[in-house]
Amino acid sequence: MRSSELDRPRLSEQRREQIRALLIEAGAVTVGELQARFSVSPMTARRDLDELERRGFAKRTHGGAVLPSVAGPENSFAQRVGVATEAKTRLADAAFGLLRPGETIFLDSSSTAFYLARRIALEAIRVRVITNSGPVMQVLAAGEDPEIDLYAVGGKLRRLTGSYVGPSSVRTVREHFADRLFLSVTGVTRDGTLTDVDVLEAEVKRAMLEQAEESVLLLDGSKLAAHGRQAIAPLAAVTLVLADGLAESDAERLRAGGATVRLAAPRARRRFVPS
Repeated sequence: MRSSELDRPRLSEQRREQIRALLIEAGAVTVGELQARFSVSPMTARRDLDELERRGFAKRTHGGAVLPSVAGPENSFAQRVGVATEAKTRLADAAFGLLRPGETIFLDSSSTAFYLARRIALEAIRVRVITNSGPVMQVLAAGEDPEIDLYAVGGKLRRLTGSYVGPSSVRTVREHFADRLFLSVTGVTRDGTLTDVDVLEAEVKRAMLEQAEESVLLLDGSKLAAHGRQAIAPLAAVTLVLADGLAESDAERLRAGGATVRLAAPRARRRFVPS
């Protein structure tokens, strides 16, 4: 047997140890990141992650893996909509200020996007809204403003979140183009990966990112301390991060990950400050 063949298992084990170290540091990794970092094929990267999951060091996700400790339970929409209400209101106000009459926008199924939908419903602004969120559909449909055109993305209903997901939802999203996407996420890993708890929700968000000319991530400070199980996209995939309650060091970390950050309200300050 040639020495290169003898070395192969040892090199694979060394690479897996490095991947494990990356997981501990960042909380999540993607197959694409492993391809670029280690110059391996997607099949090899997936095989490494599968082996780490078998050993209990990783939890496989669609497109990557997270640490088992960050794969926590998902709260219902009714629970989430009542959390951090002041921060979500400030983010919605800042996001509303970005809208221009005549725009087409995606709103995802996050509770923060719901706050923006409520603000849109109160204002006379001509926009076209495309969403997979049942609560967003309800609040916009209840309004009497004929200026707001509402397009519903159907699919499989997730009762926990009141959102529509699955292959038909993704296909519907990809039939449209939007000027802007407003979304939130379960959390952002230290290496700048956007994450969600559910694989089907992540797929819809990923499709919206692909179909939007610009994308705005609505982020409160708690999102930097949490991670979902599913990788959505790198932070650099969004055009702008609208943030609330971030320390300047946290904002700088996001900028280092390729994000343009605007503070709706930094920590201990409560006024809109563009950066």
